Amino acid sequence: MPRLRLPDPLRMFVRSIRFRLTLWFVLILALVVSVFGAITYTLQARDLQRQTLDRIQGKISQVQSVEALARREAFERQITIPNISQDAGPLLQSDEILAVTDVQGRVVQNYGPVSTSDVDRLTQVGMSRGAGQGPFTYSLLSAKAQVGSEPREYMFVVAPISLGSSVIGFLILGSPVDPTGQLHRFLITLLLGGMGTLVMALAGGYWLADRALKPVKEITRTAREIGETDLSRRISLGTQDEIGQLADTFDQMLARLQAAFDRQRQFTADASHELRTPLTIVNLEASRALESPRSGNEYARALHVIQAENDFMSRLVNNLLTLSRMDAGQTSLNMERVDLSDVTLEVAERMHPLAARQGVELTTGELPEVMVMGDRQYLVQMISNLVENAIKYAGDSGTHVGLDVGLDPAPARGGGWVRVLDDGLGIPPEDLPHVFDRFY
Repeated sequence: MPRLRLPDPLRMFVRSIRFRLTLWFVLILALVVSVFGAITYTLQARDLQRQTLDRIQGKISQVQSVEALARREAFERQITIPNISQDAGPLLQSDEILAVTDVQGRVVQNYGPVSTSDVDRLTQVGMSRGAGQGPFTYSLLSAKAQVGSEPREYMFVVAPISLGSSVIGFLILGSPVDPTGQLHRFLITLLLGGMGTLVMALAGGYWLADRALKPVKEITRTAREIGETDLSRRISLGTQDEIGQLADTFDQMLARLQAAFDRQRQFTADASHELRTPLTIVNLEASRALESPRSGNEYARALHVIQAENDFMSRLVNNLLTLSRMDAGQTSLNMERVDLSDVTLEVAERMHPLAARQGVELTTGELPEVMVMGDRQYLVQMISNLVENAIKYAGDSGTHVGLDVGLDPAPARGGGWVRVLDDGLGIPPEDLPHVFDRFY
């Protein structure tokens, strides 16, 4: 048998969170309404039964007080109970049932809208229970009821008829539990009210779910609009609920992605910027050597230049990879106790040939013992970059680069400082904000 396939829009609607939230809300509410209705209906039914029992017991006392019942001769002749009435009106209502039996259970007389066969069955049930066993319910179809009517539930009480100290018969008095159909109307009211409540809950629940999930739509729309080249968009709901926390987490994820793409673009720009010059030199030297036959010395000079540029590019690539790892937070530092003066002296010795070639005097000031926790390799690299930069720019307009080391003036921090000085032109004021921009 082929499976029924819903249209795509309907299938998406059924699978949506809004529909499922609304459905669960209505189902839970239906359960609550059903339990509430069942409890209310049960309490109402018990209240009606209690009222019926009180009414029957009150009338039994009144019927037992009728003088004719206490006359054996009248009872034995099965005379009709005379004047079963009160000053305020009839004692028994038209829909109430009264049956009088002897001690053997034979019906002496009966009153009310009940057939003979029903009286016999009622008497059998009543006599089987006996007097003093409490009330019992029995469904009877009133003789005055129309054909096809549902049987009505009656509550009966069996009471003894005593003459002196002996029991001469039994009195069975019954009254309908719900004579006005109040319980039936109450049930219909509960059903209609419950259905109306569920319909309103369905509409209101769907509206509330749609309103509650509106931020999710905003998150979805923003996520669809964000591309690889536009990661600057943010949701920024500004709420403190769970959806707001989800949006904040999404914004943080976007910030991390943007930072990762920025590092990737920065690395590409740095690599292309720094590799352009050595690659151009290598290409020029190789082209010049291949244009026409050269002497051995000229070939050797071209190879030396190419080798030097290759070494430069190797160092550059390693430095770029180091920068990339540092940007990504993947640098592993080998922390140990290091003397800054030893590190500074090592840098001065390495940079001395470069300074001499540039005609710059490289000197060191006081080098006291300054112990710090750091990675010796990266400290050497950092100070070397500063000194190399100072030599480069001092060579254009100055003649001196100095290095000195000192202790941090705040002993609680337990650190130190290294200072690199040159007598070059310095940095123009408009460029100072960009000194930490890479390759500015």
